[in-house]
Amino acid sequence: MAYLFDKIAGFFAALFAFLPFVSSRNSDTSSDSTGPARTIAKFQRLSDVNREDTASRAHHHFEGSIIHAPELPIDAPVYAIGDVHGRADLLNALIDVIVDDCKASGERPHLVFLGDYIDRGFQSRDVISTLIELGRDDTFETVFLKGNHEQAMLRFLHDHKIGPDWANFGGRETLISYGISPPKSVNAVDEWQEIQQELVKTIPPQHVEFLEKLAVSHKIGPYGFVHAGVKPGVPYEQQTDEDRMWIRDEFLNAKDKEDLFIVHGHTPVNAPYSDHRRVNVDTGAYFTGRLTAVKIEGDKMSFLTNQFQAQEAS
Repeated sequence: MAYLFDKIAGFFAALFAFLPFVSSRNSDTSSDSTGPARTIAKFQRLSDVNREDTASRAHHHFEGSIIHAPELPIDAPVYAIGDVHGRADLLNALIDVIVDDCKASGERPHLVFLGDYIDRGFQSRDVISTLIELGRDDTFETVFLKGNHEQAMLRFLHDHKIGPDWANFGGRETLISYGISPPKSVNAVDEWQEIQQELVKTIPPQHVEFLEKLAVSHKIGPYGFVHAGVKPGVPYEQQTDEDRMWIRDEFLNAKDKEDLFIVHGHTPVNAPYSDHRRVNVDTGAYFTGRLTAVKIEGDKMSFLTNQFQAQEAS
């Protein structure tokens, strides 16, 4: 019964939500900024997004896949978790899988969350609370990256005028998770000022602090972790926040390897995807019911979901 409810909730979330903005990026954005960014963007529906990586099945990996990868310089396993999008139920299930999976390791595992914790699903508040508690757990070394949806929510906390855009972007479900009803007419900009003020009063201070402290990138040896991707041909350390959180086709369709192997989410795929330059672990959790993590250990990558963990072939 719970499974059926999740499917129904995910279906309606998919109907009401749109895929992220395609940004026309501001090259002056600081790489360590935490305030609202000046993003000029437009919305695109799922069917409008050109994603070559979904066209080819050759490099898609299902549960159980174990593949060779650049070698980590640390002994501890690294787990990078894809877009959660308001599905606390899937997040808790995946964490249980990871806890079980890393029992054999004598090292403290690293968890890198790739952003987009909120919007579209109806449990965004619970997701953030779970991540805050996880960050306090000494079991893991945790890193939380900022996605474009967290950036949008931070902007709304400072500017009510983006309310209609944020609502169509998945913000309605986030507001509902905080017990706030969006305006009946989401396009009525004036009505969003009261909603913004209500959210500012309602959201726990630790949630705002969590959002404001999110990093935009992380690096471990030959791996670069970002939400969306990187601008092709630009050194990793010189990437802008806008590209790290928003880029899509230019990065996805590039051919040449970057200076680091990129681990990202942002663009939903049917199954985890990898090639010679990147791995994508966003499997559309909010509408598929499948949240995915890539495990990197030594020179191997494998994939775990909220329902399954990879096993070494005997």
